[in-house]
Amino acid sequence: MESPDIHRSSIATLTIAAIGVVYGDIGTSPLYTMKTVFSPEHGLALNPANLLGVVSLIFWGLMIIVSLKYVTLVLRANNQGEGGIIALMALALSAVSKKARLHHALLIVGLCGAALFYGDGVITPSISVLSAIEGLEVAAPALEPYVIPLTIAVLIALYMVQHTGTSGIGKWFGPVMLAWFVVLAVMGIVNIVRAPAILAALNPVHALRFLLHNGWLAFVALGAVVLAFTGAEALYADMGHFGKEPIRIAWFAAVFPALALNYLGQGALLLSEPAAISNPFFQQLGAWSVLPLVALSTLATVIASQATISGTFSITHQAISLGVLPRMRVIYTSEREMGQIYIPLVNWMQLTTVILAVLNFQSSDRLGAAYGIAVTGTMLATTVLTFFVIRYGWRYNLLLCWAATGFFLLIDITLFSANGLKILQGGWFPLLLGTCILVVMLTWETGRRMVFTNLQKQAIPIDAFLSSLFVAPPPRVQGTAIFFRPAGEGVPHAMLHNLAHNKVLHERIVFLTVRNVDIPTVPVSERIRVEPLEHQCYQVNVYYGFKDERDIPQALEQCEAQGLKFEMMDTSFFISRQTVIPTVGAGMALWREALFAMMYRNARDAADYFRVPRNRVIELGTQVEI
Repeated sequence: MESPDIHRSSIATLTIAAIGVVYGDIGTSPLYTMKTVFSPEHGLALNPANLLGVVSLIFWGLMIIVSLKYVTLVLRANNQGEGGIIALMALALSAVSKKARLHHALLIVGLCGAALFYGDGVITPSISVLSAIEGLEVAAPALEPYVIPLTIAVLIALYMVQHTGTSGIGKWFGPVMLAWFVVLAVMGIVNIVRAPAILAALNPVHALRFLLHNGWLAFVALGAVVLAFTGAEALYADMGHFGKEPIRIAWFAAVFPALALNYLGQGALLLSEPAAISNPFFQQLGAWSVLPLVALSTLATVIASQATISGTFSITHQAISLGVLPRMRVIYTSEREMGQIYIPLVNWMQLTTVILAVLNFQSSDRLGAAYGIAVTGTMLATTVLTFFVIRYGWRYNLLLCWAATGFFLLIDITLFSANGLKILQGGWFPLLLGTCILVVMLTWETGRRMVFTNLQKQAIPIDAFLSSLFVAPPPRVQGTAIFFRPAGEGVPHAMLHNLAHNKVLHERIVFLTVRNVDIPTVPVSERIRVEPLEHQCYQVNVYYGFKDERDIPQALEQCEAQGLKFEMMDTSFFISRQTVIPTVGAGMALWREALFAMMYRNARDAADYFRVPRNRVIELGTQVEI
């Protein structure tokens, strides 16, 4: 039994780590939120009433959206301890598995949320690092021409070290971010002491007055206020790495107090010095502090960006495992932690898009317009999926489900609508990016189903085939032949081709089926199931969750406990490789079929994906029309 002291030590370590990884995004929001809210483009006057209203909105938004919705409710909707939009989608899909129409609708909702998360993953590094480097303009306006080049240089350096993994530098994330939150809190306290009138913003009446008095302008301002909540999705997505308790302790003990104090402090500064609105964050302590703050905020924003980049790798890996993205090369950067992965294609595509975003928008103010719609879209999808989890998965009373999620749904719709006004100012960027990714996901998922349906039409039942084959069996040669057989398929095409061309059978035949399960990880004890067939033939089922590493040789070692032992040097793996031929007719539009065929052709091959030794693989091709 674990001692209480060891448990407390573990919780403390995880809490510090969570402060670094989970809260980097939301922790750097004070860099740009207040400046963006009162940007001239929004037309919101900077006066005491509006200041109190905006700060009150931010404070109560942190309380309701982050503390109540995410930290209290959504963290409970975990998929065996895993969080994030893909894990939540898998949980919701399993809850409504018997309702086909609802199943497809939730798949679309989940994929929309995931697609917008990719937009968030591009804008977070862009706006975070750019807002930190913009502090140089406050210290020395003459440095303004160097802001964009320096931002791009920092971002390129960040993406170039991704292949090394975060395990080496990750241990510094927590202490650095803890120092960051201490500085936020201290700056806030200093300014609150100078103008304590800002504490009136703790009264939610000021938020309500602001909304009622300003009407349309307040609605427009909500699109910028939401920047204070960006990163809320990250605390849910990273639950699998740290657990609920450390994330909750980190929020209530350190992150929320620091953020609340700093937003109140910036409000206090603007009450006494309205001219500081040009960049209130860097003017909180005076000119002497600007350069140290630029250095610390650059470190903090790099950490915030790192968390988002790692999250993009994780969500891509989950999407591949669930069959909504093509197989890609996944590199595990840590031998101890499965979540530490690097996906080269995603890394370089994201860097390219991030640089384009910085070059196109040129400032954190303009990027703020693009940021909100990606964040609120993902929040909206999370709320919808949560409803179906607690209604059909947990079987709560319908009235209770509506009460638990309806209030948040109303807030999410309002915030998403407010950001919808900024489509022309920059909101088009994450929407365009998300639409492209959604099209890719839906095309891949639909195309895979079409290929499977086509193959099923020609499928030969395996039992009947084996019975007829061994009436007059062909010659059998020494060794083991493993034929990859997708779930639901009959006799593998590779076996039929092998018999047609080589006219021999191995002395032991294994049909291997990989089954993807809608849970994060499958226990090792449940990984393998061996079903003996006749004539030294076996059906082996391998089960993987969406976070499990696909390693067939490692999985086959577990067959020995069920009476089936493999010698790799005496085993051949036969894999069918289909060539997809787009055709006019039923199915997808021809351009989508061509897109699917291109992705199918360039997807990482099965042998590499499943870590099968290349010198033991025999690929046999076939054509499939869709």
